[in-house]
Amino acid sequence: MTARFFQLFTGVFATAVSCHPQPCQPRYDRVVLVHGIFEDGVSFAPLVTRLENHGIKCHVPQLKPNDARDGIDQLAESLKEGIDKEFGPDERFAMVGFSMGGLVSRYYLQNLGGAQRCDTFITVSSPHHGTKMAFACPGKGARQMRPGSSFLKNLEDTEDRLGKIPVVSYRTPMDLIILPTESSVWKRAENISQPVILHPLMLYSKPVLDDIEKRLVIDKKGA
Repeated sequence: MTARFFQLFTGVFATAVSCHPQPCQPRYDRVVLVHGIFEDGVSFAPLVTRLENHGIKCHVPQLKPNDARDGIDQLAESLKEGIDKEFGPDERFAMVGFSMGGLVSRYYLQNLGGAQRCDTFITVSSPHHGTKMAFACPGKGARQMRPGSSFLKNLEDTEDRLGKIPVVSYRTPMDLIILPTESSVWKRAENISQPVILHPLMLYSKPVLDDIEKRLVIDKKGA
């Protein structure tokens, strides 16, 4: 009941209206979208609608268990299997990770060879330096998201494996899940801040969705 209410609530803020009303030539043919903890990928629906309007094939794998009790590295292994099954082992793609999904994506890219086939990487409200909220949750994945964890240190030490992949990190200074909110600031990335009132509403924010869409789609005029 609570989940249904939240979906209705966020629907008020959601916009599937594209910043490109007419289909445009996509910059990327395939996009992988990786959801956060306790989620199933439904919150990507507005972005998926926009991207599919341009003929982009979207893959939104369901990470299980979605509470990450077995670890973010385990979810990354599952992510790799899902991508290989959906797109094959060689096809290239862009990747978008929300919240914990950004860390799952990073582990896949940096430690499981994913960077060799990824053309651009976008994270939205991801705890690149951990979040104090993780101390309130049990399980291996929560421990890995705590500031100073060995898992986060590994990601920091291996980020050079991303090579020249363009990276963007969106954040909101009003985030109550990523604490401190500056944890979403990643030196390796182009960092963009939007004043969105709640962590999950980042994927329903028109300015955020507009900007992501522009980065993944080429305007007919070449913009």
